Amino acid sequence: MINQIVIESFNEKIFVQRILGSVEGVKQTPTVIAIGRIHGNERAGLNALLKVFQTIEEENICLNGNFYGIAGNINAIAENIRFKNVDLNRIWTKEEILKLYLKDELEIESEEQNEIYFIIKDILNKEKGPFYFLDLHTTSSDTQPFITISDSLNNRRYSSNFSIPTILGIEEYLNGPLLTFINEFGHIAVGFEAGQHDKEVSVDNCVAFLWLALVAAKCIHKKEVKKYSYFKHSLSLFKEDQDFYKIDYKYTIKPFENFKMIEGYKNFEEITKNELLAYSNQREIHSNIKGKIFMPLYQEKGNDGFFIISKISKFWLKASIVARKLHFHQLLRLLPGVKLDRRNAYTLIVNPRTAKFLAIEIFHLFGYRKKWLKEIIFILLKEIEKLVNLFNRLDLLFQ
Repeated sequence: MINQIVIESFNEKIFVQRILGSVEGVKQTPTVIAIGRIHGNERAGLNALLKVFQTIEEENICLNGNFYGIAGNINAIAENIRFKNVDLNRIWTKEEILKLYLKDELEIESEEQNEIYFIIKDILNKEKGPFYFLDLHTTSSDTQPFITISDSLNNRRYSSNFSIPTILGIEEYLNGPLLTFINEFGHIAVGFEAGQHDKEVSVDNCVAFLWLALVAAKCIHKKEVKKYSYFKHSLSLFKEDQDFYKIDYKYTIKPFENFKMIEGYKNFEEITKNELLAYSNQREIHSNIKGKIFMPLYQEKGNDGFFIISKISKFWLKASIVARKLHFHQLLRLLPGVKLDRRNAYTLIVNPRTAKFLAIEIFHLFGYRKKWLKEIIFILLKEIEKLVNLFNRLDLLFQ
């Protein structure tokens, strides 16, 4: 496996190794962990991390907490492609993590995951919290910078330090992203999308975000960041308010489907109902609702064709904070067809018939996100298969 490599990036030779840099703070708390290029063709995050670590060293900047930078899919970075075999940012599930312990030979992306997983685990065991995870990305379409978070109050509170669009609940539409896995352990986790893949401004946006994120986490005092005001205003385009959005629709590209997005769409661009958005096997795909186009796909790899989003009202956001703080979510268990999962006190099992009459926004209000039962059944079958394989190995050992 490749764990370090020299690459050409933005006409500049860069030496890449798994841990891009680490700084131990005087107070050793909190700990910020940033990941760049988990998708190998998204250059900006890794370049920005190297620039920030270089600035910290050259200017002898003193940090209160610890700061780590981790390189993502190094094999894919070497070829400047999104991934080799499978998307490294879609395999952070319990069943895939279990493979790291059970299998002797791992596929390419699983080897990458294995290194990242145990590095993160080692940091969590060694350092003091609270822990802040930052996942740096770029998009194939032109876009202003934005944030994606799982909808927890801690994530909201932290993301409120950035006056840029914030997308809530994207984890409902993606299977196995790294930050969703991190969130399950209660750590703060924020995805940052800096702009289009190969634009220089995307690196600048990532640099600005990293400095602001370090300050927001109280890992560094803002007086230590010479261009703090410039970073803050340039990233938000001088906007003071933070807008939150929810996902209303996702178009998923099926295996062997020939998908082509209509050229020219920009992230957050307004679209109308019945607007022609893409072609699937030369068949027209029209929007079934009005809203804003989000992350239209203009690259070969990936199965997320496009999303449609809409703004969340400030009233709804405030109502959800009150509802969660007063534990109103317990009232949901009194509804017919809704019961608590005996294995997990944070999970509700909802009868599909009941779900038809309850708007998904009601569950979102109380902080719940949807997870399909068919996925749980699939995982159980996989777990049974692993146990059978494990017993077969043990049987061979004792023969």
